[in-house]
Amino acid sequence: MKLPCLFQFRILKLAIMSLFSRPFTTKFPYAPYEPIKQYRGRPRYHKDDCIGCGACAEVCPADAITLIDEMNKERPVRRLVQHMDTCIQCGQCERYCPTEKGIKLSNEYDYVSFSSADFEEKVEKDLLLCECCGEVIAPVDQLRWLIRRLGPLAFTNPTLMLVSTRELALVSEGIKITADKTVRSQRVSIQCPKCRRKTALAV
Repeated sequence: MKLPCLFQFRILKLAIMSLFSRPFTTKFPYAPYEPIKQYRGRPRYHKDDCIGCGACAEVCPADAITLIDEMNKERPVRRLVQHMDTCIQCGQCERYCPTEKGIKLSNEYDYVSFSSADFEEKVEKDLLLCECCGEVIAPVDQLRWLIRRLGPLAFTNPTLMLVSTRELALVSEGIKITADKTVRSQRVSIQCPKCRRKTALAV
């Protein structure tokens, strides 16, 4: 009679041990699964911390974030739309966020839905336009964040100075497009870099 080899005894031992041990699988979907802290799940925007700079859209390798500037005369806005159906959850958006809080990867792993709207994450930010040519300068929240970072140095730039004093109600709200001719008196106004250069060189 041929005796069983040691390998077969080891298999039998493992079978008996697994019979009396707890299962390795979870009870999902009957019980919610708790992912580890380092799990890279669905990215989520944090509206209060997002400054609308668009850095997340620039670095996204899957092109899953769309940046849309709507030049509405009453309220120009920048809309950032994240498409989860193309997101690869690489974490580049979180890594390169200037505030480090504007967009964060959550622990959400189960986001199945029958509606396409559930796969979109949106955030809107008010845009600041040049008072001379009407071109986009930056989102207002981005300039306010920059003002907080610079502190008193922000008052060396007329645009940042005027944005910071808007909260004190010293500057009237709204976009005021001036005449085509560039004059030096326009220097202390909200301007894009091109118009600021023109007013600085105006005679």
